[in-house]
Amino acid sequence: MTARCVFLSVLLVLMLGCVSPQVQRGIPEASMNWRAVHLLDYNTDDDLKDLSNNILLLAKMGINVIIFEVDYNFDYESHPELRRGNKPITKHAAHQFAALCRKNGIRLIPEFQSLGHQSWEEETYPLLIEYPEFDTTPGAYPENKDIYCREWDPMNPRINQIIFELMDELIEAFEADAIHVGMDEVFLLGDEFSPSTKGMDPAELYAKTVNELYEHLVKKRGVEMLMWGDRLIDGKKYAFGEWESSINGTAPAVDLIPKDIIICPWHYEQMDEYPSIPMFIEKGFRVLPAGWRKPEATKSLIRYSFQFKSPQMLGHLFTTWGVESQELLKFPPIIEGIKHIRKVEREGTSFSSSQLF
Repeated sequence: MTARCVFLSVLLVLMLGCVSPQVQRGIPEASMNWRAVHLLDYNTDDDLKDLSNNILLLAKMGINVIIFEVDYNFDYESHPELRRGNKPITKHAAHQFAALCRKNGIRLIPEFQSLGHQSWEEETYPLLIEYPEFDTTPGAYPENKDIYCREWDPMNPRINQIIFELMDELIEAFEADAIHVGMDEVFLLGDEFSPSTKGMDPAELYAKTVNELYEHLVKKRGVEMLMWGDRLIDGKKYAFGEWESSINGTAPAVDLIPKDIIICPWHYEQMDEYPSIPMFIEKGFRVLPAGWRKPEATKSLIRYSFQFKSPQMLGHLFTTWGVESQELLKFPPIIEGIKHIRKVEREGTSFSSSQLF
């Protein structure tokens, strides 16, 4: 080997050694803001293949985290009766997708909607079809009329065994070091048609589910846990309404759950302030605020949240409800939002959360 070849080999080793192991694994470094996107309705291997064609371009845009909602759209081996659709995502396709994300510096986090969102419109999802005894309001709301979404019964001890097995499969298939558990828009705890929870404290019921998920996922499996934040925000104190915050008694659960859970409070309208963010930070949570379809509202949320110079403020999550695959790369809130993140990062202004109280 010539002296020049030796020099180049040594130089290459030194250069590779300077690359953070986190970046090599597709995990944003602590000094990097999360530029995350939440994706759903990719329910088959073909859908995942279509999405794969956008991964390089998403990475070039600046996306470094994907929260990928899977739910029942997976070829589960532990409970094949809970597969949704004729061609759910296979383990092989999940592995391929995970490798592609990792190659492009994107952290992949699967999501499984927990407790709530067990139906949509007239369709009830497999868990409550196959196990109707798990329904928190059994026999009520036929055809899901006069209801937002069905929910599973947090008092039924058999549910966790099944759900944990499903989540374990997702963690393995998507080679994940974190999982998002949903937990948003829960309305039926303590409902008059819920025989197991009627008259009980909704906050305690909600915290029970969160804590059981945490015990399995974080304590046993050693992965990070993310969840939506709306049910933990006191809608009587903060004027976010009954969807972005809770007016049905679940909000006190914020003080009953572990503080190393990553909270994703979603706010889709343009406002001067989003006090949920400093509230979560002051309570000790890491926070990943989420916007949606309005570019100006997204920029407003980014501008406000990025003022908190704290390692607990992780970055921003772009949600894409209703966005078709072919429109993803052209979705204005992502395009304008990432530009705004870079602008805010360049400005580097600081702001103390104490100024908001």
